[in-house]
Amino acid sequence: MPGRKLDAIDRMILAELQADGRITNVELARRVGISAPPCLRRVRTLEEQGYIRGYHADIDPRQLGLEVQVFAMVRLVSQAEADLSAFEALCIGWPLVRECHMLNGEVDFILKCVSPDLRTFQTFLTDQLTAAPNVANVKTSLVIRGAKDEPGVPFDVVEARLARQA
Repeated sequence: MPGRKLDAIDRMILAELQADGRITNVELARRVGISAPPCLRRVRTLEEQGYIRGYHADIDPRQLGLEVQVFAMVRLVSQAEADLSAFEALCIGWPLVRECHMLNGEVDFILKCVSPDLRTFQTFLTDQLTAAPNVANVKTSLVIRGAKDEPGVPFDVVEARLARQA
């Protein structure tokens, strides 16, 4: 594990916060079996060490009129580090791109995009994404429906792995 070794209470804190980021410190402390002041210290330490990257609300894009979700597989002409970084910087600046992941294999990047409609996405695709420097080609797949969208990490898998190592 990167960073300091987490104990069972730290892992319980992370699991509880992942499930409910709005939980009060008093309730969190109760659930993990410690008092509130050391619980708050642990949470702050987990934040400072980068285990907790932030807190956010899980917004339903469709409720805001973002009806279209597309995965775009992007292949670049050059995979030199400067070119990869330049493409990542472009992705960071594109509001429709919600996730950008560099991959190993035939595709260099996969982008998760949201859009209010197909016309808006098509405009983004033709005017920005495929026109971007170093882009060789883009293949897109429109999401029909989602079967699972579970953020975070599987703490049951983490715990099972640690139990096997003990």
